[in-house]
Amino acid sequence: MLNQQEREALCVVLVRARNSSNIGAAARAMRDFGFRHLRVVNQFTPPFEAARSAVDASEIMTSAQIFPTVASAVADCTLAIGTTAVGERSLQHQLLELPAAAESIRAELAHAASPTPRVALVFGSEKTGLSNDELSHCHWLLTIPLHQVEGERHVSMNLGQAVAVCLYELSRSAQHTSPSPGSTATETPANGEALERITRLMSRVMEAAEYTRRHAANSDPDQVRRLVRRIGVSEIDAPIWMGILRQILWKLGVPSRGD
Repeated sequence: MLNQQEREALCVVLVRARNSSNIGAAARAMRDFGFRHLRVVNQFTPPFEAARSAVDASEIMTSAQIFPTVASAVADCTLAIGTTAVGERSLQHQLLELPAAAESIRAELAHAASPTPRVALVFGSEKTGLSNDELSHCHWLLTIPLHQVEGERHVSMNLGQAVAVCLYELSRSAQHTSPSPGSTATETPANGEALERITRLMSRVMEAAEYTRRHAANSDPDQVRRLVRRIGVSEIDAPIWMGILRQILWKLGVPSRGD
C-alpha cells in the first residue's frame, strides 16, 4: 500500500472537464483512496462550481487548484502521465496498460522526497480526451484495458470511473515496483517547468540554425516537447542543458529573451 507521503506526492489533473457529476465523482474517488491534490485546467465554470458540493469531497473541491494550461498544471511535477482510451488515434508516446503503469508510478512515488505533488495523473475531456498538444506535456501514457467488441464503437470509460479505477490500482499492494520509463533510480528528474524552458530554447536553436526550414516535418512544437522528455533530463543536468543552448544562441547571434 502507498504511504501518506507517497499519496501526497501525486496530483490528479482534469483537463477541460465539462460534467459536474464527473468532476464530483473524480473528487470522491480521490477522497476514498486517500489522495487530495486536485488540479483543474480550463474548467467550465458552471460545472466546476456545481461540483464543489460533491458528497464527502467538499474539502478536495474547495482546495482544488485552477490552471490556465496543462504546462502550468504540471510545471512542478517530475513525471506527468497522460491517460487515453487510444481508439483510432496515432500515439507518439510509450503506452502502458494500467497494471504495468501503476507499478512504474508507485516506483516514482517511492522516490518522492517532497511533500508537494511530483507526479501528475492527467485526464482529458469526457468528449475528446487529451489533445495532441496536451499529450505532449506528458512523459508517457497509460490506458485502462477494456473489453472491445469487433465492429462496435471503441469503448471508453466515464471520467469519474477512470479516475477511480486508476487510483484503486495505484493503491493496491504490489509485489514489486519498476522504475518509470526513461527514469533512473538515483537521479531526480527535472520538473515540467525546467523541461518547458529547455523545449523553448531547443526550438529557438532549431529555428536559428534553419533546421526548421530544412526539416519542417521534424520541427513541430509537440514533437520537440516529446523529444526533450524522452531525453530523460535530470534536475542536476537541466541548468547545464539550458546553458549549452543559450551559448549556441549567443554564438549564432540570437538575442536573449530571458529563457
